[in-house]
Amino acid sequence: MSRVCELTGKGRLVGNNVSHANNKTKKTFLPNLQNVTLLSDSLERSVKLKVSTHGLRSVEHVGGLDNWLAKTNDAKLSLRVRRLKREISKKAQPAAA
Repeated sequence: MSRVCELTGKGRLVGNNVSHANNKTKKTFLPNLQNVTLLSDSLERSVKLKVSTHGLRSVEHVGGLDNWLAKTNDAKLSLRVRRLKREISKKAQPAAA
């Protein structure tokens, strides 16, 4: 699996290490990814994801995984999380109807 956050789409960046003598060497800056287990209230189960610490703080700030997925655009999400979002929205439809 690549080093990309499954929730925010945050991936690696490329830049230069610059020495005191102004020598430039390529460097990759990797996101701080953590393997976490997030709870889905509507599905009543836990989900294991590879999430950046920035994404984890965002999820906690909004009030949980279900709320965060409802407010997030699908373009940033990984395929696995898009399927999870669709599953959560299907579960919420019968309750609203």
